[in-house]
Amino acid sequence: MTFQIQMKNVIPLFEEFQFHHPLNWIVRDGENWAIIGPNGAGKTLMTDIFQGRIARKEGTIEVVGESGDVYGMVKSMEFRDIYSLMDCRNVYYQQRWNASEIDNVPLAGDFFSALPVDKVAQYIDLFGVSDSLSKRIVSLSSGELRKLLIIRSLIDEPKVLILDNPFIGLDALSRESLSKMLCQLSKVKGLQTILVLSDIKDIPEWINQVLPVCDKSCGTPMSREMFMKNRALQEYLFPETEEIQSICLPFSEILFDTHFEVALRMESVCVRYGTTIILDHLNWEVKRGEKWALLGENGSGKSTLLSLVCGDNPQAYANKITLFDRLRGTGESIWDIKRKIGYLSPDLHTYYLKDIPALRVVVSGFYDSVGLFENSSEGQREKAYEWMKLLHIDHLADKSFVKLSFGEQRLILLARALVKNPPLLILDEPLHGLDAGKKKRVKAVIEAFCNQPDKTLIYVTHYKDEIPDCVTRYKILEKTKRN
Repeated sequence: MTFQIQMKNVIPLFEEFQFHHPLNWIVRDGENWAIIGPNGAGKTLMTDIFQGRIARKEGTIEVVGESGDVYGMVKSMEFRDIYSLMDCRNVYYQQRWNASEIDNVPLAGDFFSALPVDKVAQYIDLFGVSDSLSKRIVSLSSGELRKLLIIRSLIDEPKVLILDNPFIGLDALSRESLSKMLCQLSKVKGLQTILVLSDIKDIPEWINQVLPVCDKSCGTPMSREMFMKNRALQEYLFPETEEIQSICLPFSEILFDTHFEVALRMESVCVRYGTTIILDHLNWEVKRGEKWALLGENGSGKSTLLSLVCGDNPQAYANKITLFDRLRGTGESIWDIKRKIGYLSPDLHTYYLKDIPALRVVVSGFYDSVGLFENSSEGQREKAYEWMKLLHIDHLADKSFVKLSFGEQRLILLARALVKNPPLLILDEPLHGLDAGKKKRVKAVIEAFCNQPDKTLIYVTHYKDEIPDCVTRYKILEKTKRN
């Protein structure tokens, strides 16, 4: 009998992890799978059960036709693994920008110190991340962190590798390189890959099997070819959302002064850490009411630029930066800066590891805090709930943020950015990990928000088709030469 891993009549021990039916699934030798379904469907839960991470009440998970067990043959990488890299209990969001406070944080290169040098070098070269090894872990962008996690998983040489939404956070070249490399590893070394995806367009051509998952129910496994032809199944998984004619935004009780001409001006801005130059004499002006897309490959400095705008990076005060017609460093506090800005980014998502109800996360947007440490008003809670309802996530209000899926968390943080109706909205990859229907709705909400008078938008993405129609101006960052 050829090699296979089979899950037979599995029922998790605890009810909160159970599917509507016992789980049956077989991964055979030579198969590369996509587990596909909408946000919150149970895809990641399915792979956790498959790996034996969740205790079983009934059923078996076993390797057939080859010696060994599931734990040794199957490795995985997902967004939550980023926390294990940084030990988020001992770091905080702004710390990555404070060079004096990260001396005790490990270097990215330390992460590979106990692994075979030749294997590490091979994958480091393939991913083009050699310059990341000399950086502190907390200084890396989410895209760079994802690359390191994938490399670590590959070095372990598993028989089966599970990657949860591996393409998000990566620029176009990195996405293409990762896909080609996984395909090549499948052909040359027999690596079998299981991709957990929320968007049909992310299924690579080398995937040959598909497992649909929706509402904690597994559909019938089928070939990729059959799935791509089955329009009825695709529409069931990702139903066409209602035709969005008009959106009524919940207006905040906070009134902002919008009598400014320039939302942001950077004049010959330079940022360096030691001998590493991140931004080199950057000039940029964003006037009130303009809608910009900020583009650039991983490591080009987009996150660093936004950290200067939002007041998280102390090097802002060593540069000439004007916000809302006021020169930075003329007496304003970080909270004065953040008050007029609604902000969502992968970096904020990485550090927002708070075991609090989702509604409280949205309310924290009124205070620009990671967590909620103030006594919120009933009006604020009502407004937060209205934003959640607009984004179709009101049913998550009382659920713990850390127990939600990646896509659900992203929507919660988007509501947090919008809740106070700020004059400047900065959205860094807001559609990360969202299924097709939710992407459509979120884009419509962003368009409606930006149609308000004098709203200014800075929108960051690696997917040009996700840029809202309201965007009319573009700023492209290029990697500086590293010294």
